[in-house]
Amino acid sequence: MASDEDTYVPDFLPERNGGQKRDLFQYFGRRKSSLKLLLAKQASLLNSVEICVSEPEKRSTISSVGIKETYTVYLVETRIKDTGNKGIVDAPTSLWRRYSEFELLRNYLLVTYPAIVVPPLPEKRGIIHWQQFTTADNFDPDFIERRRVGLENFMLRVASHPTLSQDKLFHAFLQQEENWKESVYETGFQAKSDSRLKSLNASFRLKKPDRQFEEVKNYGADLQTNISNLLKIRAKLAERLYGIHKIHGNYGRVFSEWSGIEKKMGDGLQSAGHYMDVYAASIDSLLEEEEQYADQLKEYLFYSDALKSVCRKQEVMQYELERHEENLNAKVKQNEELTSGQSSGFSFKGMTKLFKTETPESKEAKIKQLEEQIDEAEQTVKKSQEEVTTFLDLALKDIERFRKQKVRDLREIFINYAILQIKMSKKGIAVWTNAKECFQKM
Repeated sequence: MASDEDTYVPDFLPERNGGQKRDLFQYFGRRKSSLKLLLAKQASLLNSVEICVSEPEKRSTISSVGIKETYTVYLVETRIKDTGNKGIVDAPTSLWRRYSEFELLRNYLLVTYPAIVVPPLPEKRGIIHWQQFTTADNFDPDFIERRRVGLENFMLRVASHPTLSQDKLFHAFLQQEENWKESVYETGFQAKSDSRLKSLNASFRLKKPDRQFEEVKNYGADLQTNISNLLKIRAKLAERLYGIHKIHGNYGRVFSEWSGIEKKMGDGLQSAGHYMDVYAASIDSLLEEEEQYADQLKEYLFYSDALKSVCRKQEVMQYELERHEENLNAKVKQNEELTSGQSSGFSFKGMTKLFKTETPESKEAKIKQLEEQIDEAEQTVKKSQEEVTTFLDLALKDIERFRKQKVRDLREIFINYAILQIKMSKKGIAVWTNAKECFQKM
């Protein structure tokens, strides 16, 4: 199991160029459009409803104890494309949601659909490791925009899932602003949630772990480690690339200063300095675009936790089944010993028989009581076995769906990342080709 330190994900946000706000909407928009088109092909709800999370807005309120609370809300917009979908009001709606409400929705889905790999939310707080900051400003416009995109992706993932997309409280999240949270709490989902201690106890005391889920659990841990390491390498590389490109700005400054004392070489040096400045500035937009792919990888880093959550639920159910089976076996053994009049070991009840003779009537009553308990225990075991079997079928089916989605998405991410690196290299070649022509004209 990976430690918290192993799964730490550094962010990389290059500095603003000249203090200007960076426009992230363009490159995030491309990803949003491609994801919508991809999910719509396999969707259920997305075929009839269009969902958008937009217009993040900073707000403040004063609590009952006089403390000022500042937070961000997001506009969740729903537009109906096909009026035939049940459970959705046939009218466009727009309402405001806080990040904590998205969290509540996901927690509800995790408990209500334990056999499903529930899509993850984007990170609540960003960490900028390469700039040596321990925390980031949660109200930074760039961070808020990246989180908005992550929240919209979460909504699209849920809306594209054949089971999650049909949940009534998910529909209410999209269209019911008043009393939505109260409706969620009324389901009592919190009482159904397995505690971490219960999950840990089941994991350690399980006698017959399921091989398939052990493989899934190990895969989830390995996936988390590999993506975390990949993001760390990318952060280090981005930091060095940023530094190397910015150092080229020194070339530009030196060439420009040098051109002032040269007559024949002056124009060439001045032009070459300009191209060095262009090269130094080009890294800002390129790393901004690269950040998009880092965020997409982070989604699958957090997906690994969703995989492990399904495995933990399986372990709890399997452990409960084993306990019921042990109880049934103990009752059957006790009945056999009582019927045969033999005991397999020492007991205080056995000692009392040395001093007190059991009547046939009392023995018959005990046997009858045990038989009733055995019948009840058999029904409990049967019900538990059916629940485990149903869970296994649903979970393995959804895990397979997730694996196909993962291969498709990661393939797209890595191809686009490679294309971006080629684009970055071509920019460097173009700059140095132009600089060479400037030097040739001197």
